[in-house]
Amino acid sequence: MSDLPTRLFRFLNRTSLVAQILVGLIAGIVLALLAPGAAKSVSLLGDLFVAALKAAAPILVFTLVAASLANHQRGQPTHIRPILGLYVLGTLSAAVTAVVASFIFPTSLTLVASATDVAPPSGVAQVLKTLLFNVVDNPVHALLEGNFIGILAWAVALGIAFRSAGEGTRTLVADVSAGVTQIVKLIIRCAPLGIFGLVANTLATSGFGVLLGYAQLLAVLVGSMLFVALVLNPLIVYWQIRRNPYPLVFTCLRESGLTAFFTRSSAANIPVNLQLCQRLGLHKDTYSVSIPLGATINMAGAAITISVLTLAAVNTLNISVDLLSAILLSILAAVCACGASGVAGGSLLLIPLACSLFGIPNDVAMQVVAVGFIIGVVQDSVETALNSSTDVLFTAASCIAHGDTVEAD
Repeated sequence: MSDLPTRLFRFLNRTSLVAQILVGLIAGIVLALLAPGAAKSVSLLGDLFVAALKAAAPILVFTLVAASLANHQRGQPTHIRPILGLYVLGTLSAAVTAVVASFIFPTSLTLVASATDVAPPSGVAQVLKTLLFNVVDNPVHALLEGNFIGILAWAVALGIAFRSAGEGTRTLVADVSAGVTQIVKLIIRCAPLGIFGLVANTLATSGFGVLLGYAQLLAVLVGSMLFVALVLNPLIVYWQIRRNPYPLVFTCLRESGLTAFFTRSSAANIPVNLQLCQRLGLHKDTYSVSIPLGATINMAGAAITISVLTLAAVNTLNISVDLLSAILLSILAAVCACGASGVAGGSLLLIPLACSLFGIPNDVAMQVVAVGFIIGVVQDSVETALNSSTDVLFTAASCIAHGDTVEAD
């Protein structure tokens, strides 16, 4: 009997984390169907898991980026600039995909009363201003609030400053980073229990009945995101690596997208992505910066949400859209998506900004935002899965293109 914990520990170590997560997913679905009351009571497991990831992510990003830059040896390759290009290309392409899908499958909305009292930004200038102020945020405040733009700025600044520090100082920074990484690995091992709690509570509390009225809207949203994940992104990756991209694509979707789907937080999924990059054998100096940066600006899913819901509002109000307006919407959606992490409410509260392009009043636009909150249980999950898995995908693609060895299974 005393050997049972040891045997269980060995069994869990031998079993794939993805397989354990799938078991937790199935168990959560079964519990929600058979005992909804009990399913709601296990929500604590999911809440604790997401809270732990969110608590660890800012510290991990700060220490990892600072340590990576402080101990970077001159002459070692990093591929941040090409990855940034892929982030921009992917987000803009996703916006164009959403616009085309909305023209092919026009959708109308049943507008409802606004579900939020949060004011949207008044223009692109305000979004950019928010991002700039996030850069110069107090580092302690940035860590407390999960402001990853500010965290990145301070981590980069300190990392560069520490490059001229003594060997002992740089070793200390690296040791702190390694210690935080070990803590995060322990948190990630709890993912099966966290997913179990999240799935059981979500299905027992919300169900999917409320979503039936918005089936076509969801189909356009999810269909566009799946097209980007399974067609557009593989094409971009193939352009980079010149070989079959799907093993890498499916690895990123399975090991990053699956967790992000249930946590619904790009910030919470940063530790998962960093660990996946390590398993893929990517260059640490590259992914320690590109992954947290991607979580703030690589927002293909957000660009799709902004475009589809905006054009649904346009179609509902019978507003004609010409080619130039569609192009402008794609560019605006891509820019807004990159700034989504700097605005409370994420991509949904940037919809009024895009609606203003077509002269839609703010009170009507906020009703569209309310629709977004109603379908958010699916929309936000798929959007986050696409955003987060693409961070690893583009980072890996750039590393392969520049000669790094990656093994996707």
